[in-house]
Amino acid sequence: MSDLDRLDHRFTPERLALKEAGAEFTRREIAPHLQQWEDDGILPRELHKAAAAQGLLAVGYPEEAGGEGGDLLDVCALQEGFMAEGASGGLIASLFTHGISLPHMIAHGSAYLVDTFVRPTLAGELIGSLAVTEPGGGSDVAGITTRAELIRGDDGDSHYLINGSKTFITSGVRADFVTTAVRTGGPGHGGVSLIVVPTDSPGFSVTRKLDKMGWHASDTAELAYVDVRVPVKNLVGEVDKGFYYIAECFVSERIALALMGYGHAFRALELAAAYTKERETFGKPLAANQVVRAKLVEMRRRAEVARIYTLDVAARHVAGEDVIAEACLAKQTAVEAAVDVTNDAVQLFGGTGYMHGSEVERHYRDARLLPIGGGATEVLTDLAARLLGYAS
Repeated sequence: MSDLDRLDHRFTPERLALKEAGAEFTRREIAPHLQQWEDDGILPRELHKAAAAQGLLAVGYPEEAGGEGGDLLDVCALQEGFMAEGASGGLIASLFTHGISLPHMIAHGSAYLVDTFVRPTLAGELIGSLAVTEPGGGSDVAGITTRAELIRGDDGDSHYLINGSKTFITSGVRADFVTTAVRTGGPGHGGVSLIVVPTDSPGFSVTRKLDKMGWHASDTAELAYVDVRVPVKNLVGEVDKGFYYIAECFVSERIALALMGYGHAFRALELAAAYTKERETFGKPLAANQVVRAKLVEMRRRAEVARIYTLDVAARHVAGEDVIAEACLAKQTAVEAAVDVTNDAVQLFGGTGYMHGSEVERHYRDARLLPIGGGATEVLTDLAARLLGYAS
């Protein structure tokens, strides 16, 4: 048990066991291969099966849908274990993409959707992704233009015909299905629906695999839908309710990104602290310099504040509180800590930290996405202002 775990009463013995399970899986199944997967720009499907065999993919999902049970704090504990052993942001995003592609189906989908897509994904047999963002659309979920037209067949065989495009889709290259946000009604929030699109559907295609500054182990895709025919039974919940289903998941998604943020910060701090004790300059270790020690302390302060605040918001969410604004603030606090702490870590490593393949360089690159993904900081700050009553 680390000193951080001792300080936090939320991590029960069961959650500490989950954290260690994530750490051990990372040491055994991930760390020896991670740089190769980073260079390849994609994860092997076998990793999903291995994680599922250990019960790791299904943590936080209800047993009646094929999950292992648990809540958001259990997910936090598990992911902390992965990050503590050096898992990259891209690996976490790609291995656990079902965290954004399945919850809507579990909460609102039919038994058919759960049996066809949810259970096999939690078993490591399928890979799913979520397609919301469109070229030029950014964080504007209400502005979605990809359209699904309901076609009623003479024989009662109704289906949706989907046309449009999506971009920045995590796991989109490997996905077996894409939970897709489409416009089924009029403009604005009220006309959006979610439809599950199998990727072998005629007219669906991955038009580009996108290269990125970071998250190299995560395949990111641009998708095209050209007269893609999908049965009506693939609609998630009610028609025109998709925006609200997406919004329901905003808190858990932003907590997950905040957790990734402080995970990067703590790991980068650990690497930097060890390096400054070993690296000698001008006849003494780097850590013998007061300015270096002060920097390490400041890095620790920022990472610990982010962790404590994030876990507090997560606990309040689990308790049933409305913490949409606080989740925005937790994400901002944690991802800013990630960007700053990883930047400081690279500085302390000097030229070594700038080399491709060094772990600290990977955390630096991966952290930079976090203030953008899952809602840009500027967008979430404005949302928090409105929720907290600061907007006129």
